Amino acid sequence: MPTLEKLPTIRSKLGAVIVIAVAVTVALIFLMLGYALRETGRDTERLALLRVARAAAAGELGEPPEGITLVRFTRDGRLIGAASPWPLPTFTDGMVHVGSTHLVEFAAVPVTRGGVVEEMVFAVTQVPDRSLIGRVAATFEFLARFWWQFLVAGALSAGVALVMARWLARGMTQPLRDMAKAARRMEVGDYEVRVASRSRDEVGQLAQAFNRMSEELGRLERMRRDLVANVSHELKTPIAAIRAHLENLLDGVEPSDPETIEVMLAQTERLGRLVEQLLDLSRLESGEMPLHREPVALAPIVRQVVSEIGVAAKGKTVSIEPEIPEDLPPLDADPERVHQVLFNLVDNAVRFVPEGGEIRIAAHRRNGSIEISVADNGVGIAPEHLPRVFERFYRVDSARSRDEGGTGIGLAIARSVVEAHGGHIRADSSPGQGAVFTFDLPAVLPERRRLSWPERRPQRAADVARTGGGQA
Repeated sequence: MPTLEKLPTIRSKLGAVIVIAVAVTVALIFLMLGYALRETGRDTERLALLRVARAAAAGELGEPPEGITLVRFTRDGRLIGAASPWPLPTFTDGMVHVGSTHLVEFAAVPVTRGGVVEEMVFAVTQVPDRSLIGRVAATFEFLARFWWQFLVAGALSAGVALVMARWLARGMTQPLRDMAKAARRMEVGDYEVRVASRSRDEVGQLAQAFNRMSEELGRLERMRRDLVANVSHELKTPIAAIRAHLENLLDGVEPSDPETIEVMLAQTERLGRLVEQLLDLSRLESGEMPLHREPVALAPIVRQVVSEIGVAAKGKTVSIEPEIPEDLPPLDADPERVHQVLFNLVDNAVRFVPEGGEIRIAAHRRNGSIEISVADNGVGIAPEHLPRVFERFYRVDSARSRDEGGTGIGLAIARSVVEAHGGHIRADSSPGQGAVFTFDLPAVLPERRRLSWPERRPQRAADVARTGGGQA
């Protein structure tokens, strides 16, 4: 209703709707009652006819009331005076009779003299119209006689309905008002606010959804602050190192030799890797990085990753065992991104296994996908850290240096790449028993098994470092 849209609150709208509904219901009930009771006044009219007939029989009536006709008959049924315009029954028992025919209502009273009935006096009036129009007219005539009773009853019903509606609406809309207040607090950054609601209806479900949204926004806000703090720290460290060396060079404290320049170049490369990883992660999470999907064999990528990890391990002795079946179907994926995921996971495992540790890369087919796992026998991950290992800059062991633990973006990139392919990645671990990172990627259907990605040439150590990532 356009009129209801102008009302300012739900309580007023609900109250108006209920009052209108009650008013319409009462009006319909009154109309049906009026139609059903339209003929209840006929008993009163018959009593009036009887009084007129008695008065005429006693000789106490001058002119009959308007609408009533007097007719007289002798005891044996002969008409006295003017003829009746309607046929009337004949009574010879000397009793009082009140009744009706299909045309008239009548009251017959005997006239007795000396205990003998000499004549019958009829007071006659025409029967109301029984057609549809007549019934409608009789209904409204009945309502007109009792209009004020109907009006009072309707007003009382509407008043009670309005009070009940506002009382019910207050409880129903309280969570909505609380959500409006909470939303205003969230506008200024207060994401800890919650809405209390015990109802199970749609409003209660909305309140629960609002609380979940508030909790999620609070979590995202905390992640945003952590991200800003972590990025600032990651950028500050190499910049501070480069600045210190430049100041030393400018002051003549350090000589301008190849060793000093190499240290500064390493810090510059570290800064560039961090910026490039952040850009890759941002493009992956926003869906702006295209995937060049094609049929690709997994075994050559694993061999290449193992070769590159051997270069990047910095002299650490680690055993890496690939277990890739020869009959494994190819992946339907972007080969460069698959290489990036595997390198990040294996490099992450190398960083956290002890000297002489073992890493196993396995794969098998499952439900139209290829499930790939990277397992190690390192220190493992505590259960409370597992849900967050794929978050950006999250570090299981915050005491480790950034050089030992990487930047903390590698696992976040791995998750984004896998999810971009429509797969899932998870981590399973127990402290002291190593960790297993498992992800799945879609396999190529049999009719599409034509490899278009041969083994790539080994990348330089600098390229390996560029694509690497650390433990989250």
